[in-house]
Amino acid sequence: MRTPVTIVGAGLGGLTLARVLHVHGIPVAVYEAESSPSARTQGGMLDIHDYNGQLALDAAGLMDEFHAIVIEGRQTLRLVEQDGTLLHEMADDGTGGRPEVQRGELRRLLIDSLPADTVRWGHKVSGTRALGEGRYEMTFAEGGTVVTSLLVGADGAWSRVRPLLSDATPEYVGTSFVETYLFDADTRHTGSAKVVGGGSMIAPAPGKEISAHRESGDTLHAYVALSRPQEWFAAIDFTDASAAAARIAQEFDGWAPELTALITDADITPVLRPHYALPAEHRWDRVPGVTLLGDAAHLAAPNGEGANLAMLDGAELGKTLAAYPDAVEAALTEYEQAMFARSAEPVTFEGAEIHGIDSENNTAQAMLKMITEQGRQTT
Repeated sequence: MRTPVTIVGAGLGGLTLARVLHVHGIPVAVYEAESSPSARTQGGMLDIHDYNGQLALDAAGLMDEFHAIVIEGRQTLRLVEQDGTLLHEMADDGTGGRPEVQRGELRRLLIDSLPADTVRWGHKVSGTRALGEGRYEMTFAEGGTVVTSLLVGADGAWSRVRPLLSDATPEYVGTSFVETYLFDADTRHTGSAKVVGGGSMIAPAPGKEISAHRESGDTLHAYVALSRPQEWFAAIDFTDASAAAARIAQEFDGWAPELTALITDADITPVLRPHYALPAEHRWDRVPGVTLLGDAAHLAAPNGEGANLAMLDGAELGKTLAAYPDAVEAALTEYEQAMFARSAEPVTFEGAEIHGIDSENNTAQAMLKMITEQGRQTT
C-alpha cells in the first residue's frame, strides 16, 4: 500500500495505528496539537487487558517493551465499605490478565517505536473539509493546511474529523470524576495509604464512590465519582482547593476519615472531569478515504475499556489496511463493521456485567457477590 495515511491525534489509539502501519512499511504521519510528548501530564494508571489492549501491543511488536514497564503488584483490587472496612481483596499473584502501567510510560513506548519525524507536534487541527474524490483538507490553528486521501480521526471526544462522517456530538452523562493526588503517601498520608493498599481500591455506594490507585512509588491517585448535574459542579469554585475539597467531601459525610482524606488531604487542587458519551449505537455510512477510532468513534463514560479499545481499533485498522494494499475502501469497510460491533459489546469484569454508578447494586457487597458468583461459574 503506497497511499500515505494521515492520523489526527497522538493518543494511544493513533500511535498504535501508526506503529502497526510502520511495521508493515506503510507511510504515515501523525498530527498532534500538543507541542511535545511532555507538554502535559498523561494521566494515571492503565490496566491493559489480555483480550484487547495486549492484542494491540502484540500486533505492534511491542510486548517485550510493554512487560518492561508493567508495575508489579498493582493488579491487587480492594473492595472497601464506607466505614473503611476491607470487605475483599483480590491479590496480584502475577497471573492476572490486566497488568498495570503508567499511561505516560505506555505513550512514550509507542512514540519511541516510531521514526522521529512520524509525529508532527504543535499541529492543532482547527477544521477539516472534503475536497471531493476522496480527498480532505485539514486546517491548523497555527496556520497552514494539509491535503490527504486517507484520513483517520484519532482525536478524541471533540474530534475535528468526526463531522466528515457524523453529526453526533458528545453529551454529558450525568456523572463526573473529581481527581486528586496524594504524594509520599506512606509517610504523609498513612491512613489513606493503608486503606488503598498496594494496587487499587474502590469504596462504592449508589450515586457516588471513591476509588484510588497506587501509582509509581507511593503516590495515590484518587477518583471521586458523583452523579450530579453539571450545574451542581458549576457552583463549586475549583480554583479554591480547600473549599472545593471540603464541598466534595460533604457528599461523603459519615464515611471513614481515611477515605475522605483522599479528598481533603490532596496535594493538588481537585480537578473536575465531567463524563461525556456519544450515542451508544453511534454509526455512520461509509465515506471514501476517512474513518475514526477510539473516543472519536465511540466515546463512553469511563468504564476501564476506553484506552484498550482505542489501541485495538488502531491495531485492527493497521492490520486491515496492510491486508488490502490495493483496496483501501474494502479495508475501511471491514474495519468499521468490526469496530461497530466491538464497541457495542457490554462492559464486563471477570465475565460479569458491570453496574453503573447510579445502580442500587453499586455497593461493595453487591460487587463481592458478583465476583464470587462469577468465580463459581468458572471453576
